[in-house]
Amino acid sequence: MDVLAAVSGNVTAIGYGLAAIGPGIGVGIIFGQGVQAIARQPEAYGLIRQNMLLGFVLTEALALIGLVAPFLFRIIT
Repeated sequence: MDVLAAVSGNVTAIGYGLAAIGPGIGVGIIFGQGVQAIARQPEAYGLIRQNMLLGFVLTEALALIGLVAPFLFRIIT
């Protein structure tokens, strides 16, 4: 029983680490593709930048949800 209590604190850290992989990959793809798009069409810089930032914000929201979720589940249970 003591082993389970010692592991429970580490499970949330591991869970957040796994939850951060997806948004990390997503942010890399967003900015990589955005830079390519700006290089191909510099006249569309404003629109591309706006869409890049919107995608970044939505992707980072997933990372924040992954950070908060273990704390919410701990409070509920």
